[in-house]
Amino acid sequence: MKTRLYFLAFTAVFSMCFSQKSENDSISRKKITAVKVATPPKIDGILDEEMWQNAPIASNFIERRPNNGKPIEENFRSEVKILYDDTGVYFGATLYDNEPGKIARELTERDNLENDDIFGVTLNGYNDHQQSLEFLLTPEGVQADAKLTNDFGEDFSWNAVWFSAVKITETGWTVEMKIPYSELRFPKNDVQEWGINFLRLIKRTNAIYDWNFVDNKKGSYMLYDGVLHGVEKINPPTRLSFLPYMSTYVNKFNGKTTANINGGMDVKYGINDAFTLDLTLIPDFGQTSFDKSVLNLSPFEVQFQEQRPFFTEGTELFSKGNLFYSRRIGGSPSHQPTLNEDEEFIENPDKVKLFNAVKISGRTNKGLGIGFFNAVTEKMNAEIQNINTGEIREEVTEPWSNYNVLVLDQRFRGNSSVSLVNTNVTRDGSFRDANVTALLFDIRNKENTYQYFGGTKESFVMDGGTKHGNETSGGFNKVSGANRFGANYFMRTKDYDIGDLGYYDRTNFQSFQGIYSYRYLQPKGNLNNLSYRLEVTHRRRLDNDLFNQFIIHNSFDTTKKNFFGLGGGLMIWPFGENDIYEPRQNGRYLKVPAMINPWVYINTDSRKNFRLNTFVDYYAFDQKGRYQLIYDISPSYKFSDKLRLFYNANINYINNDQGFVGKNDTDIFIGTRNRFTIENGISSQYTFNNKMAVNLAFRHYLSEVTYKSFHTLNADGSVTDTDQFTQNRNGTFNSWNVDLRYSWWFAPGSQLTLLYRNAVGNYLNESKIGLNQNFKRLFEEPMVNNISLKLSYYIDYNQAKHWFK
Repeated sequence: MKTRLYFLAFTAVFSMCFSQKSENDSISRKKITAVKVATPPKIDGILDEEMWQNAPIASNFIERRPNNGKPIEENFRSEVKILYDDTGVYFGATLYDNEPGKIARELTERDNLENDDIFGVTLNGYNDHQQSLEFLLTPEGVQADAKLTNDFGEDFSWNAVWFSAVKITETGWTVEMKIPYSELRFPKNDVQEWGINFLRLIKRTNAIYDWNFVDNKKGSYMLYDGVLHGVEKINPPTRLSFLPYMSTYVNKFNGKTTANINGGMDVKYGINDAFTLDLTLIPDFGQTSFDKSVLNLSPFEVQFQEQRPFFTEGTELFSKGNLFYSRRIGGSPSHQPTLNEDEEFIENPDKVKLFNAVKISGRTNKGLGIGFFNAVTEKMNAEIQNINTGEIREEVTEPWSNYNVLVLDQRFRGNSSVSLVNTNVTRDGSFRDANVTALLFDIRNKENTYQYFGGTKESFVMDGGTKHGNETSGGFNKVSGANRFGANYFMRTKDYDIGDLGYYDRTNFQSFQGIYSYRYLQPKGNLNNLSYRLEVTHRRRLDNDLFNQFIIHNSFDTTKKNFFGLGGGLMIWPFGENDIYEPRQNGRYLKVPAMINPWVYINTDSRKNFRLNTFVDYYAFDQKGRYQLIYDISPSYKFSDKLRLFYNANINYINNDQGFVGKNDTDIFIGTRNRFTIENGISSQYTFNNKMAVNLAFRHYLSEVTYKSFHTLNADGSVTDTDQFTQNRNGTFNSWNVDLRYSWWFAPGSQLTLLYRNAVGNYLNESKIGLNQNFKRLFEEPMVNNISLKLSYYIDYNQAKHWFK
């Protein structure tokens, strides 16, 4: 019934959206006409064909930052021309530079831009200011592409197959690009009218210029695109491509060597002009980057970043409302068997196998975005053996399971949207099922000066009974001008649970927040920009009302004319905190004293060969000897245009922290502890050319905890010393990972990857071991050594169909 009400509400708002016009219609938009050609130009970076000479020119770029609205200097004059045929659109750009020897040109892997000049094209086939596709190119010919949305900005996980070439000349550099229609989305009309813009970044001045002026005082980048005319009566080819793969692995662990060979395929099919189907069959994610494991003593699980390409690419619709945490699919089993005293595991898989997954997504010419996601995971069993009899039994830890996401997102007035989201997990048999439905809105006024946002989410978990929870939020922000402000309310009930397909942590609270911010809109004095932000937040326990936190947070960010960045802030808890989560029991709380938290960061000029980012964060509590110090330093050095080295070190020391250690039938035990964590990471990249590179990624993480005393938790949140808790809770956790990867993009969309992986980890029930002894004991553990080779080959149906003629 509630889902039906959500749908009716969504439909009502949907109907209202189109009767409203916005100020976007009055924004000045340049126009450019594309010229149709019978013979395509050669993509070599040299604009010498006659067809280029007769095409209209897009010029007179305007600065976006730092001097918003200033015409581009004559020394950096930029000219772009557009051609098209029945297979795609062609762009030719002449980018003048009176000092071509200073053009920033660092070789990197695809989508990994560093110290480079950039030329880019953004295209919106529906000309609705809602979602653009961005194609970027550097003077070394490195490609980068992204989806642009108002909600998520640039999403570089999206990858297209397109063609490009560059040429450095005596007067600057030139670009040729072909974007196939198969990578674009546009209505099936005889006459096309697309939103378009061009951008140019000149790295040595860090200035960005756009063909159509982008006003930084209000609105999003996509509101300010120009218009492309002239694309008429085209006959786009079928949008169908295949990405088959073959992979082989050799693993060595604990004296045993195993090998296996895998094969599968991804399929991408254009259902119509707006919607695309993505399908992965027998996927293989064995070469994804390693997770950054940590010692977690908090009451909440660690949220890891998604690394699997199928789940990162083109998922902006599915991210609406933050209800979809794709790591749930193929994650840990939902059930863990209980062993009897005379039993042991023979096999107990820690990961669920993904059988297949499909997603359908797109947006109509009326601005309605529709997304459907489905995944199926296989049944997983644990094998358990009786030690005395040798009898083996199996127990299901995860049945066949089906995961679904449905999103309806109506866009209107450029920056506004109303969304309906539903997620559902159905497990075979009597296992736990779950359903979540959300109705969300994000509305801007006609002038794009105010934003009104909010929504409601309902969760239902069926596991022997039904558990129902709710999350509700609402607020407004002034989103234009130098002075901005806003306020919001957020509430989440005790039984709110989206953990089957989403990620959440805190429940049973409500918060009230006010925000004020100020920023320079143009450079002043010695500063390119300055921003200040003040947030005041009051949180309370919802069920059985109780004060939780009152937070005052000030922060500022500046960049000087020499691109030296400095920022910092001050956060204050003047009344301390009643921590309602650390006791791990409803109705209980732990008192935390008042706290003051100054922090500061420094970023040196990113254009230099050597650059340094550093950060200091200090928490001082109103309790003798209780504090936390975090220090992070991240230098990098560019040895040449092909080689760069990154280093990161993070040190975190907590003195006299207090946290949960255990409980019995009558008492909750709290421990006073010291924690020391150090993380070191090294990464480097040597790039042979814009299609081939070697990458190194190394991480060592060490975290130890030492308990000094134990206490019982009182009803008023205070603690009392106790000698009843005698368990050892000291511990040291180590994680060591090395990835050495060779990648070769040997053809458009096709890749060969050779990976060597080395990993080891341990947990010791003691602390203060000493660094040398710690490493010695770490490397006494069984170590994973893995070598894998994966070949994926992109096949365009329109080319492949000629192979068999």
